[in-house]
Amino acid sequence: MKHRLRLLLGTVLGVSLLAMMALPAGASRGAEQSQPVQLQILAINDFHGQLTPVGTLGGADALGAYLRAAEATNPNTTIVSAGDLIGASPLISALFHDEPTIEAMNMIGLDINAVGNHEFDEGTDELLRMQNGGPHPVDGDLDGTPFPGADFQFLAANVVSETTGKTLFPPYTIKNYQGVRVAYIGMTLEGTPTIVTPSGVAGYDFLDEADTVNALVDKLKKINIEAIVVLVHEGGVQTLPGGANDCNGISGPIVDIVERTSDEVDLFITGHTHQNYNCIIDGRPVTSARSISRVFTDIDVELNRVTKEMTVKSINNVATDRAAITPAQDIADFVSVYAALSAPLANRVIGVISADITRTQNAAGESALGDVIADAQLAATAPAGFGEAVAAFMNPGGIRADLTYLASGTEADGEVTYGESFTVQPFGNSLVTMTLTGAQIDTLLEQQFDNPTPGASRMLQVSQGFTYAWSASAPTGSKVDIASIMINGVPIDPNGTYRVTVNSFLASGGDNFAVLVQGTDNLGGDVDLDALEDYFQAQGTVDPGPQNRITQLP
Repeated sequence: MKHRLRLLLGTVLGVSLLAMMALPAGASRGAEQSQPVQLQILAINDFHGQLTPVGTLGGADALGAYLRAAEATNPNTTIVSAGDLIGASPLISALFHDEPTIEAMNMIGLDINAVGNHEFDEGTDELLRMQNGGPHPVDGDLDGTPFPGADFQFLAANVVSETTGKTLFPPYTIKNYQGVRVAYIGMTLEGTPTIVTPSGVAGYDFLDEADTVNALVDKLKKINIEAIVVLVHEGGVQTLPGGANDCNGISGPIVDIVERTSDEVDLFITGHTHQNYNCIIDGRPVTSARSISRVFTDIDVELNRVTKEMTVKSINNVATDRAAITPAQDIADFVSVYAALSAPLANRVIGVISADITRTQNAAGESALGDVIADAQLAATAPAGFGEAVAAFMNPGGIRADLTYLASGTEADGEVTYGESFTVQPFGNSLVTMTLTGAQIDTLLEQQFDNPTPGASRMLQVSQGFTYAWSASAPTGSKVDIASIMINGVPIDPNGTYRVTVNSFLASGGDNFAVLVQGTDNLGGDVDLDALEDYFQAQGTVDPGPQNRITQLP
């Protein structure tokens, strides 16, 4: 917070002056100058508006208590976020356009947030409002109080206007710790436009992460900055299972980014993959602190007063165990206001399930919850006049949580509340029914593979009656035998036409499913969450999906 930073600066200056005054007669001030500056960096990533606890972990009040306690140990402390602070948020934050999350972070004392892909969910104008404050352009001040905006700085080094060439937010910020300056560069992943609705990023280019950093390093070196930290909303995964502070192999885009980045960068704080790791890549420390407030990273570094260089001394990923700390009461009180405001909507029961329905995919790429959501979308768009759809496809990245049988609030076991379903599908996408040829459906399925990167896949979830097989050993572009694609047991005709339903994100080519932009005779439909609620009401009790629609072959 701005007032906190001023107090912190005053404290630092005051300590320095007292130390100088306390030097014995004849003592050398050179000895003092040779002592390194101790800096503490506290980092989070992928908070996603998680104001309330996740089981026994996190919540804004517990996270705030941990960060405040750590900050109290060192007057030179900076709190940073590696993106997705907002977006894909639970109802308690999303209902109020994520304003509560921004204000909670102001209370916690966040200093810097590098934008992530989900910061763009509502577009660049709304993201600028998150920084600058002001009423929502449609809903105004829903909570009855003015929105002040963020006290902390958003950074967006690789998000550049197509017309002006300027970045959406500053590319970096420089902080001075007792005479040693540290640059924090912040950015999102280059692939953001492929996982955000195109209208959300219209007019901006998203540049290569390593190239962007390297160009900025040259500029920073010219102004004698030697200590550089990169906050990047891109990450990796441990190749083998590991703990919060392990690095049992590391794979994913972050490896290539770090290896291509100038060795002048001292530290990488990452996100996006919702993983824990504490790694050394190309000789530099690379960290990630899981997601949704469950972990934070405590980093201790030394800054050399003479050379101005940074040396990382220790890194520790810390679980935010609520039982081990007293949550911050002021933050708890703040969150309770929004819990009360959102409760009537959040606690409304919309349906019943017979068991846990999860988004965990089987070997073929199919999940029980994916089946249910696709079935709900087909049910909403199959009737005459509503699309006449014969199949529906759901992107796995749009399924953000599981549905659990055991009660988590005021509902009974098996009951599903609106708040729970919103957490599963928080984006408010509308359904779009379009006409595709059989050949285009085959192309759609082929576009699942090597997506978003070589060797990766985004397996679309498919509705009842749609079946196909794919081969793991076949080359990309030929993994699906078109002869295996059937609708209600009948092979599709490559030249035939079929009405299919997707959400508005996919319909605009999201997640690299470019063939969907070629669909014709598009018809808009319900919001996806409304379709899911209608499906629950019609079914009575919903069972987990059968996961038998996609077959994987050798």
